[in-house]
Amino acid sequence: MSAAPPSDPSRPPTPRHPLVTVLSLLFILLGVLIGGLGLWLFQLGGSAYYLLAGVGLLASGVLLWGNRRMGAWLFFAVFAGTFLWTAWESGSDYWRWLPRIGAFAVLAFVLALLLPTLRDPVPRRASRTAAGVLGLGLLLLVGLAFASHGGMTGREAFPEAVPSAGLAPTREVSAQPADDPAAGDWTAWGRSNAGTRFSPLQQITPANVAKLAPAWAFRTGDRPRRRWGAETTPLKVGDTLYLCSARNQLIALDAGTGTLRWRFDPKVRDTAIPSTTACRGVAYYEVPVAPQIDPLLSDVAADLAVPVALPAEGGGVVSTASRAPCVARIIEGTLDGRLVAVDATSGRPCAQFGNNGQVDITLGMGEVVPGQVAIIAPPTITRGLIIAGHQGLQRADGSAPSGVIQAFDAQSGKLRWAWDLGAPELTTRPAQGKTYTPGTPRLLATATSDEQLGLVYLTLGDATGAEGRERVATALVALDATTGKPAWTLQALPGDASNDDVVAQASLVDYPTAAGKVPALVLPTRQGDLYVLDRRTGQRLDSPAVAPAATQPRAHTLDERDMWGLTPLDQLVCRIQFRRAAQAGADARIAYPGQHGGVDWGGVAVDPRHGVIVSNYTDLPDYLRKGAEADSGLTGWLSGAPFSGYGAQASAGDNWRGNAGWRLLFTGLSCKQPPYGGLRAVELRSGAVLWERPFGSARGIGPFGLRSHLPIEIGAPNAGGAVITASGLIFIAAANDDLLRAIDLKTGKELWRAPLPAGGQATPMIYQHGGRQYVVIVAAGHHAMGTPRGDYVLAYALPQ
Repeated sequence: MSAAPPSDPSRPPTPRHPLVTVLSLLFILLGVLIGGLGLWLFQLGGSAYYLLAGVGLLASGVLLWGNRRMGAWLFFAVFAGTFLWTAWESGSDYWRWLPRIGAFAVLAFVLALLLPTLRDPVPRRASRTAAGVLGLGLLLLVGLAFASHGGMTGREAFPEAVPSAGLAPTREVSAQPADDPAAGDWTAWGRSNAGTRFSPLQQITPANVAKLAPAWAFRTGDRPRRRWGAETTPLKVGDTLYLCSARNQLIALDAGTGTLRWRFDPKVRDTAIPSTTACRGVAYYEVPVAPQIDPLLSDVAADLAVPVALPAEGGGVVSTASRAPCVARIIEGTLDGRLVAVDATSGRPCAQFGNNGQVDITLGMGEVVPGQVAIIAPPTITRGLIIAGHQGLQRADGSAPSGVIQAFDAQSGKLRWAWDLGAPELTTRPAQGKTYTPGTPRLLATATSDEQLGLVYLTLGDATGAEGRERVATALVALDATTGKPAWTLQALPGDASNDDVVAQASLVDYPTAAGKVPALVLPTRQGDLYVLDRRTGQRLDSPAVAPAATQPRAHTLDERDMWGLTPLDQLVCRIQFRRAAQAGADARIAYPGQHGGVDWGGVAVDPRHGVIVSNYTDLPDYLRKGAEADSGLTGWLSGAPFSGYGAQASAGDNWRGNAGWRLLFTGLSCKQPPYGGLRAVELRSGAVLWERPFGSARGIGPFGLRSHLPIEIGAPNAGGAVITASGLIFIAAANDDLLRAIDLKTGKELWRAPLPAGGQATPMIYQHGGRQYVVIVAAGHHAMGTPRGDYVLAYALPQ
């Protein structure tokens, strides 16, 4: 490089290039902001880098305003220091490099091109060489985003299948199709009342899944304009699919063609919709009758329209050819707090059930504002009883109707028992003028049940009232299905104030121990723990060394280095918020994982042959402030104010309110670095992680509420669950990138994907009909995740 000619004091100053003017003003502004905020961060105990970088940027901007080359050298010194600091703080973690280096690299590239225009110019060749090097570095930095980051595969050998020691629940008595589905059916929300989401079908394999193609499509016609998010998983029994639309329309489809067989609309009003128009599914019930029945009695029963049913081959019961109406029935809970029963063949209401096919579960709850009592998860039917709980909105004062659990006769709809934890002696409806205890924990997911043990397992949320907060809030409770009396309780997080509800369905397995198989259940939580319990007693079967972190990557808690953003300034603001929350007595705190984090309502899928569970999770924190309302402007930007979309305002009790997903008010990006979601396979016996990978692309993620549509496997927020087939495939949608994927169970490698016309925030289901295996997903979108709304029921199969 040749030396620049010495400046001549008598020569008039070189005119400042307009872009130099822009850069100098930008550097001065950034210097003031980064330096000032960096001083605040340093006083809070954070990194001193931002204070030093801000001073350097300010000085660089002032010198560049004078068109001095020293201003450029000073900026490059700041850039070099930033590079070294990033290497020290971030190591090889790509997602930490991007916001720290990216914006400075762009500014350095522009400044390098302007070096020949300064008062003491740098030769053009040297300027272009420097810009070329910086440009190549930028391309490399951006290009690496399309590579895989954070994937951990093959850490443990995949276990061999051991049928004799498998985890499948044993069945001595088959009571209902939901307890022991036929191989080609899907008879309950989790395929069976055990909630394993495992199909024994093997026609679609890792070797041929790439040939999977659309088989049929159906549109429900129910597309809410606001708060959409159907979350539906259909059932398949015999030759028919049964499902509900977003606003509880019941629909039956031909399993081979997807054509409509019948529809029933319970007329749910929009005013009754809680936070989301979600109907996750329906329940199927067949009225059992003793198989040995006198022919004369059978004739009498037929004359009286009494249902008669016989045992079916392979489990469950099947109606006689001339069965009376409502021998087989579809039962759903509605968003306005009703149980509805219709005939499975015709869709007509079952007149003998409640009041012409309907039961009001809000009786005894006192005043109920529309939206406060909503049945979103499908009810569980065990021992002839419909176990019903509900979700819903709170009142403005934080109160809510009782979370009472009720059991109704599946044939007549009559109340058989009620469990009000605030008044355990009350087993029926309250006396006139009285109500069930307000504000008690509510049932947040579909219950699982063990027909043989006569127990039903409920996952409960937080309490909005004082009653029960210390006893069964955020807990798993086993109730005697016949009496409603508690058998045992596991409280996952006593005294919860971070909205860490136990929201996932428990899954039933038979767990191998040295003493033989033990009837067990697996409970995943938001906190990242995986509990394995004797489902008879609630005693833990796993060791403390195995249980933690089996479903969520919690190798470390959040620290300042995990803060992220589009630019260094965003990251700095997030660091300040982080340090503020870490101060003793602060009015802010961080809940990690947050209310959408950990394993959500989709639960886990269990492969009983290999003893492997698969869970998808969202890895996002919440930023909570005590007594906070929605701030705006600079104050909100610096304090972690709430915003719209997936980070909607969250309440966590004790007047703590905040930002779900912890996103910046301006850009809408999370303060936590990616990945935001993952998929993990765990060997249940040992707790060993078999593989883990980021799950979900950046197609649905972007700044300012925009969807980037970039095919970058960043790990995305997700809602919904996975299913497993005996052939070794995982099918899952869930992520906010509108894709249905097939993943190899043994390796975690993606083998197939299909774009969806709307968000796939639901759990798929698998069935077989006419010798053909199908994969079905309901693509209805979800307002809270920013995915497009729709009303699609989509089926995929191998070409015929």
